[in-house]
Formats: sequence, structure tokens, C-alpha cells
Amino acid sequence: MKMNRLVAVLLLTIGATGAFAQTEDCNANSSISHEAVRSKNYKDAYEPWKAVFQNCPELKFYTYVDGQKILRAFLDEIKDRNSADYQKYFDELIAAHDQKIKYLPSFAHLKGAQTEGEALGIKAIDYIAYAPKIDANMAYEWLKKSIDAEKEQSKGAVLHYFLDMSLAKLRNDAEHREQFFQDYLTAADYADGAIVLESDSVKKSQLRLIKDNIEAMFINSGTANCDNLQELFGPKVEAAKTDSTYLKKAIGIMKVMGCTESDAYFQASYYMYKIRPTADAALGCGYMSYKKGDNEAAIKYFDEALNLESNPDKKAKIAYNTGAVLLSMRRYSAAKNSILKALSYRPDYGDAYILLAQDYASSPNWNDDDPVWNKCTYYVVIDKLQRAKSVDPKVADRANELIATYSRYLPKSENLFMVGVKTGQRITIGGWINETTTVR
Repeated sequence: MKMNRLVAVLLLTIGATGAFAQTEDCNANSSISHEAVRSKNYKDAYEPWKAVFQNCPELKFYTYVDGQKILRAFLDEIKDRNSADYQKYFDELIAAHDQKIKYLPSFAHLKGAQTEGEALGIKAIDYIAYAPKIDANMAYEWLKKSIDAEKEQSKGAVLHYFLDMSLAKLRNDAEHREQFFQDYLTAADYADGAIVLESDSVKKSQLRLIKDNIEAMFINSGTANCDNLQELFGPKVEAAKTDSTYLKKAIGIMKVMGCTESDAYFQASYYMYKIRPTADAALGCGYMSYKKGDNEAAIKYFDEALNLESNPDKKAKIAYNTGAVLLSMRRYSAAKNSILKALSYRPDYGDAYILLAQDYASSPNWNDDDPVWNKCTYYVVIDKLQRAKSVDPKVADRANELIATYSRYLPKSENLFMVGVKTGQRITIGGWINETTTVR
């Protein structure tokens, strides 16, 4: 009996000693590998990294971060994606992602720890970047699981590639068309949410660029135009007139495609408004009223949409629409107020500055004593156009055309001299415009 106990103790001691030795080896290899990675010496980092990866998978989270850097670097150096070495390192990269996901609970206590959804998105992006041949269906499923879990916390690249893989599926399967439309809405909605959550101005601009790219991908997909959206949604909207989920998606797709004059869009907005007034539904009813010539009703719906909307960019667009309708009604001061409201929601809204310039130019006469002062209004008009292209380069061509047009109405220097004004002087344009500008 005593001998049996002694053997048992020895075996336990040997086991503990072996485990300790293995941990010590892993710690040493981890240190060597990590330092090599920090020096971008990926060749020397590889073998000690692999030993840690295989023997101590829960030792350090950076084992997986380092492994991704090492294997990406190896793959970037190999030109032939069909070579055995390329396939070997690619398989190891995907295995590293899979093992990381498996052991994520062990690292959950770390600050900024990855979630499973985030890790799956990173895996999908590496797969798309490095796979010798991409299986769009598999990548799509990974990305879909990722954004379903992360929602507006999803990385911009994940949202982009999710729609990209959905488009790849569509090209091989026409039956995927309606799902592609829904995938676009999902990606766009989460991008909007990410923009709202982001406080850093540079990152917010990057997210807006990603949102623009997502929209461009959808618009340029060749799968949707107003005629086939009317054909697709017309009968379905009528059948789903009590289904708010379906109506919301239909409205969103037709709105982004600019199909806001189609019967299906109007019907979907009307039915949605009856079920539950949302910002998009009220906006659709506003467009419908404007098309019918009922501007007062259009403004009422737009105001309601503005109150219901929470996204600043969308609020800016709604206020812009109100300003445009008011300008068409020659209610210049009210139009100005709506346009300024749009700019308060989105200061880099170039189109709003252009509309404000057109508003001022539509009613430049504020001085009854001398018409020269009224011509000075065009200095303010040009100020707004200059501002438009400085905050939003996309509108630069249009702004420059209008600057060339309105510059012809500026007062001549001899006329300015007659009213006691000279170049460089600051003057105030009165009346409802009430803006200060510089004579030049």
C-alpha cells in the first residue's frame, strides 16, 4: 500500500514538473517570438510562435495577434497563390483564427477583449484577402454572423465586405436579389449607427466614406432601378400593407435609389404611416404631397419626419428638403431658417450651402435707397458657394459654375465708390438676409 502511494506521488510530481517545464518553454518561446514580431523579424518569430500556439493556446492573447502578423507577412511575400507554401501558411492563418475564437473566453477579462463577432469578422476579411479562391457563400455566412452580433459596433471593413460578398452571391444566383436589397439596408443602417456613435471627427469621416462606398456598391450593382423596383415592390407592398418590417425595408431601398416618385414608394410610405408614423414614412408622405402640388402638406410631413428622426445626417437632409420646398414657394426667410437648421445637423453639407446661396440670390433686394447695395448681396451669395466647396469637395464643380454666374451681378468698383465703399471693407447685408461680408 505504501509503495502504491509512493508511486502515485511520484507520478503526480513528474506530471506537475512536466507541465511546469512546458509552461516555462512556452513563456520563453512567447517572449522570443513577441520581440521578433515587434522588430518585424517574422522569419525568426515563426517557429517559437508556432510552439506556443500548439502547446499553450491560452498563454497570451497576443499569440494570436502576432500569429496573424507573421502569417500575413509570409503570404504577402509569396506571389504564386497556388504554391504548396502559400496553401500551408494560408491554412495556418485560418487555423489561428479558429483557435483564437475557441479560446476567447480565456481572454475575456482583458481590456478591449475581442468578442466572437468581432473575431469572426477579422477572420472573414483575412480569408477574402488571402484565399487562393474565395468561396463567397462561406465568407458571406461568417460576415453575416459577425454583423448580426456586432450591429453598429461592426468595423467599417466588415460592413463593406458583407455587402461585397452578398453581391458576389447575387451574380451567381438571381434568387438572391431581394436578400441583397435587405443586406444593403442592414449594412447601411449599421454604418449610420456607427457614425452616430463615433466621436472622433477623422474616424467619423472615414465611416461616412465607407457608407458612401456601400451606397455606391448597391447603386452600381446593376440590380436595381426605379422600374424594376416598382415591379418588385408594387404588388408586394399591397400584400404587406400591415407588415411594418417589410414596408420599412421597401421604403429604405427605394429611397436610396432615388425612386421617391414611384407609386410603390408612396404606397409603402402611406401604409407605414398608418401603422406607425416613422421618419421615413412621414418623409415619403411628404414627397407624395409635394408631387401632388400640396406644398403645405409636404412641409407638415417633413417637419414631422424631422421630429421623429434621430440620425443627424438624415435630419440634415429632411431640413434641406423643407428649405427647398419653402424656396419654391418664395418664402425666403423661412427657407433660410430650414437650411441653417440642416447645417446645424451637418456642418459639411455642401448642397445646403449651395441652396442657401440660391435662396439669397432669389431675393437680393433689401435696400430701397440705392441698387448698388442690393448688388452687394452677391458677395454673400459667393461666400456661401465658396464655403460649400471648401467643406464638401464633391460639390466644387457645381459651386464654381454658380460662382461664375453670380459674379456677373457684383457691383462695379466705380459704383461702390459712389456709395463710399472700397475693396476690403466689411459691410452688412440687411433685411431678412442679415449677413456680414467683405467687398472684393
